[in-house]
Amino acid sequence: MNKEEVMERFVVTGIALNEKEAKVTIREVPDRPGVAGFIFTRLAEAEINIDMIVQGGEKGGKNDISFTVEETNLEEVKRIMEKVKQELGAKEVTYESDIAKVSIVGAGMQSHPGVAARMFTCLGKEGINIDMISTSEIKISCVVKKKEGRKAVKAIHREFELDKEE
Repeated sequence: MNKEEVMERFVVTGIALNEKEAKVTIREVPDRPGVAGFIFTRLAEAEINIDMIVQGGEKGGKNDISFTVEETNLEEVKRIMEKVKQELGAKEVTYESDIAKVSIVGAGMQSHPGVAARMFTCLGKEGINIDMISTSEIKISCVVKKKEGRKAVKAIHREFELDKEE
């Protein structure tokens, strides 16, 4: 194995699957400064940890915000979010616990373009739809249907050759 092949192997060094999260979406919240802070402060006051957050594009002065929480906190989150919905005049809040989060990690990702593209293409070839995406310099996470979580892990393992010996 040459040096380039060795470096490529360490771009992605691990994969994780979490099947114990739920997705919450608050629809048509006012698109103005402080709204996201208001929502997440209410959850923080109840000691609810938030994982992924995705805010949709503004349409007509409103937008949607989706986030994930631990599934065990879902009932408390529902109670809080129904109050938040009323206070903000949002259209609705939806909840989905039939999700899994698949994440890849690796310090080499920040210097190797195309890692996200490979992950997303790999999932697409398996017919796995991505519901949410979150990235950082060393981690890419995708939310998929819970029933597809293990299939996603296997496909990503193959794509990034995580099961090969040195």
